[in-house]
Amino acid sequence: MPKVLLIDDDTELTTLLSEYLTEEGFDVETTDDARQGIASAAAGQGVDIIVLDVMMPRMNGIDALQRIRRLGDIPVLMLTAKGDDVDRISGLNLGADDYVSKPCSPGELVARIRAILRRTTGKTTDESETLQAGGLTLNPATRAAIWKGRHLEVTGTEFSILEVLARSAGQLVPKEEISRWAFGRGLTPFDRRIDVHISSVRQKLGLRDDGSSWIQSVRGQGYQLLRDG
Repeated sequence: MPKVLLIDDDTELTTLLSEYLTEEGFDVETTDDARQGIASAAAGQGVDIIVLDVMMPRMNGIDALQRIRRLGDIPVLMLTAKGDDVDRISGLNLGADDYVSKPCSPGELVARIRAILRRTTGKTTDESETLQAGGLTLNPATRAAIWKGRHLEVTGTEFSILEVLARSAGQLVPKEEISRWAFGRGLTPFDRRIDVHISSVRQKLGLRDDGSSWIQSVRGQGYQLLRDG
């Protein structure tokens, strides 16, 4: 079981990612202090990959990455602010293996982690799992979507939304849960991101034989992916 060391002071996001990573077959250790994380890595506790946030108090992620690199070649995936190219470039120049912009979807993070582990250590979790919901087949490891036998072109966010709906196909999924899964955050007032992405996915799936959508909505509550016609 690959071990992930998650270093981030965002408690809400850390809890969400830790739960998701555990469900996906990873052993997860978390800390909100970069110095403590460095100590764990230095202690030889079998850490296979470090997920490291850039913006943290006391010691930022860039400084922490420099110290981690002095310890060896443990793979490091950086969490950076959206659109902050300076942090991304600095991290990659210092030896980070990849980066993901925050807020990030748990599904995307797991896919990136698996890719890094495949490339650097040969370790990975079982990637054979596929999700089947009626005519929809999803592979969370490769982020590939098949709809009625054909490849479905979706964005990363759209895949994350389809994934959370497929895991509870036939049941109502609250918008709060969709937001946490797809964006790594709870809902905010007047947040319409989910609705916009759902609209795009609906267009790509097309209509059922009776002219209705494959994704049904309950106003103000959430969405439901139908299994069949």
